[in-house]
Amino acid sequence: MLVIRLTEPVLLLSLQVCGVHGTGTILPLHPLSSYYWMMEDKTASQQIDDIISLYGGWKAGFISQIRAIIKAADPEVVEAVKWRMKTRPEGLPVWSHDGIICILETFKNDQKLVFFKGAQLKDPSGLLNARLNSKTDRAIELHEGDTIDEAKLGALITEAVNLNGAKNGK
Repeated sequence: MLVIRLTEPVLLLSLQVCGVHGTGTILPLHPLSSYYWMMEDKTASQQIDDIISLYGGWKAGFISQIRAIIKAADPEVVEAVKWRMKTRPEGLPVWSHDGIICILETFKNDQKLVFFKGAQLKDPSGLLNARLNSKTDRAIELHEGDTIDEAKLGALITEAVNLNGAKNGK
């Protein structure tokens, strides 16, 4: 089998030539299927910058705004990109301090800021509006046109960081 991949992230095709008779088919690949290879030598911060550029529009705006709020709420936060898979080769932005604080999932019509220990958060502002039936997680689901209350989200981030510290004896 011969596989040729063009590495432009916008248009990728795989040409597969199969069998003894040389029959071939052209199969479309996910537009980001080789995206991981373009990101592997970059820092986590640079990879998140690339994810912001990749999504563009309102989704990029939310990622940038959420990232800034997290960094303001916890200057010691550690950024990472995890959970790369075929359907999401760019991975997910992850913010940690004494454990994961939250991740950001981007979907076709919404984004979810997921707090892994969200069920333990008090959330006095009522920001957590998704994954309410989960035993551990809670999320903030955002759609195009929504606004983010920076003070309330900052307070929730601080609460999550404090929860991680309390669980680790700090």
